[in-house]
Amino acid sequence: MKMSRLVAFSSSLLLGAALALTGAGVANADSSAAAVDYVALGDSYSSGVGAGSYDGSSCKRSSRAYPALWAAANSPSSFDFAACSGARTNDVTGSQLGRLNASTDLVSISIGGNDAGFADVMTTCVLQSEATCLNRIVTARAYVDSTLPGRLDSVYSAIRSKAPSAQVVVLGYPRFYQLGGSCIAGLSEKERTAINGASDHLNTATAKRAADHGFTFGDVRTTFTGHEICSGNSWLHSVNWLNIGESYHPTAAGQSGGYLPVFKSAL
Repeated sequence: MKMSRLVAFSSSLLLGAALALTGAGVANADSSAAAVDYVALGDSYSSGVGAGSYDGSSCKRSSRAYPALWAAANSPSSFDFAACSGARTNDVTGSQLGRLNASTDLVSISIGGNDAGFADVMTTCVLQSEATCLNRIVTARAYVDSTLPGRLDSVYSAIRSKAPSAQVVVLGYPRFYQLGGSCIAGLSEKERTAINGASDHLNTATAKRAADHGFTFGDVRTTFTGHEICSGNSWLHSVNWLNIGESYHPTAAGQSGGYLPVFKSAL
């Protein structure tokens, strides 16, 4: 079973740290990463929308996205970048899982935000009244409670079926706003609070489903703290009227400083 490769990879990282403390060389620390077959699945937060340097496809896969950054640093034996902008759970099961097989050692995925209507929530809140925004968020939360868990179960079960020996890391979503921050226009504080609460609600549901399938959940809210919109040092795009698709997505700094460390820690 190729799980032994991933175990060897983790062991080599620990050994490398020990050698560094004793003054020995660390050349072997990442050597077994070459034996890891890695597949990156999911939506725009994994494809890297907002980070720039795209591959030219409609999926907007970025060389600055956390999966590509990890692969560039660790040189796995194979890296299949399947994540795609706009993906929902049915897109993953319908068009991304063909990249997995019994030899896959490592899988990462972020999914569920589009199912819950993330884009429509933000459009509603930016363009319509506070009351309409808050009502739309209530609808999204209800979907997360009633429908999303089953959709996540379908995706996670299919991943395990196709890649039975892989370590699977499920990445969550950041909070979008620093409350009481530097923004002097735009959404009300009540709207920002509700949007952050909806993100927390989605992360809680996703983490529960991931745990029930034996997967690792990577919570990026910790690394994005202090880098939300209105923080003065945001790692998230606010509304970008010149490139609306990048709105409310991580910047290149958000991928490298927000997502990548959490993914690495999960390993």
